[in-house]
Amino acid sequence: MAGRAAQPEVIWARPERTGRGPRPAFSRADIAAAAVRLADAGGLDAVSMRHVAAELGCGTMSLYNYVPRKEDLYELMVDTVSGEHELWEPGADWQADMRRVAHQTRALLRRHPWMPRLMSPVYGFSPNGLRYLEHCMTCMDSLDAPYGTKMQLLAMVNGCVTTYVANELATAERVRSLPWSEERENAVRIAYLGGQIASGAYPRLAAAFTEDPGPIDLDAAFEWMLGRVLESFAP
Repeated sequence: MAGRAAQPEVIWARPERTGRGPRPAFSRADIAAAAVRLADAGGLDAVSMRHVAAELGCGTMSLYNYVPRKEDLYELMVDTVSGEHELWEPGADWQADMRRVAHQTRALLRRHPWMPRLMSPVYGFSPNGLRYLEHCMTCMDSLDAPYGTKMQLLAMVNGCVTTYVANELATAERVRSLPWSEERENAVRIAYLGGQIASGAYPRLAAAFTEDPGPIDLDAAFEWMLGRVLESFAP
């Protein structure tokens, strides 16, 4: 296939376009932006080389001159979205700065619901990914710990945020597919659960629900989770 490498390579080490011919009509940024638009509108499954080519108004085969593999296209997409991270001058409170990083990542994943499927360490070393990693390391300058520990902390924060948002998105998608309202669904399930708890078969669950009957505040739960992770790394 045109443009496909015979050996493993990093897309960022590859020239923007290989081969001879007229001046490139598109940049990688153009291609990535088109793919991100498709994913935002129709999910990751809507992204294909054919659909991206149609979005750009070019032939599918010509796109391989710019992006050899679909995997490379995904990497371009992740880098483009990573560029949305706001980089600020960190303060002396590393936990406050890492909280800010986590909240920003949560918002970013909500804006691009397909992103959790592509959250991989492999994609973390793109230009924007490296800037993000360096920023996070700077945010933790006041944490007295080896860099390896700081990388573990960042990986844990990102893993928790990604999992949390993926669950939020899955729940929202399920609600949209219901043939009735979310309120009616919840009422039926709460009534069933109440009957089970009242049966006496689950005394510890009964005590737990008596202590905190809900509903769950998702933002408060996110803050609690984040706090537990960060505090576990505090000296």
